[in-house]
Amino acid sequence: MYSPDRMPKYTKEIFEILSKGQFLSSNSSSDKIKKIYDIIESDNNFEILSGYFSNINFTLEKGDEYYYFSRPESKVNLELKLETAFKWIDVVDFFKTYNNSFVSGYRFSPAQIQTQLEVNSDLKTKLNSINKDTQKKNGNYLENIKKIIKLLEKDNFVELVDEMTESYKVLSSFSYLEQLILTINIPEEVSNEIPE
Repeated sequence: MYSPDRMPKYTKEIFEILSKGQFLSSNSSSDKIKKIYDIIESDNNFEILSGYFSNINFTLEKGDEYYYFSRPESKVNLELKLETAFKWIDVVDFFKTYNNSFVSGYRFSPAQIQTQLEVNSDLKTKLNSINKDTQKKNGNYLENIKKIIKLLEKDNFVELVDEMTESYKVLSSFSYLEQLILTINIPEEVSNEIPE
């Protein structure tokens, strides 16, 4: 049970980050994010915050080294979420095709992905299917790669760790997307009907 005088520090900041659909990851390079993550982890702050946020219809969820909000959804919102999930499936598939080790802690740059794109036609096909509406310019795919990375960065699945080399790190919240995909269960009789 929460009490206003016993609320953990940074409650406002926790709400501001999570209510935007973002994540708090334990392996973030941001000192502020790490501090906020540690505050939720310490004592019984998770229970206190869960009770507090449930009163305003947010559910504080704990993943594997990350936190996020969930909410009860109406049918319209659920359909929107399914569309978003399909997009994320394509994005995860693209990065796993780039490198199967694309997991929490992995470091990469857009230029490295572009180099791999030159020799991997499957990767190029997946990038084109994600960016159907975006025209490539003179065979330069770097702009499209950066757009996808910005999507991941915006939702706190990756973060920029070196501006000079344009290096990114995969955050622990990325496993949320992986778990989302793993929970999709296609019965064997249906999978036989899906064209490859």
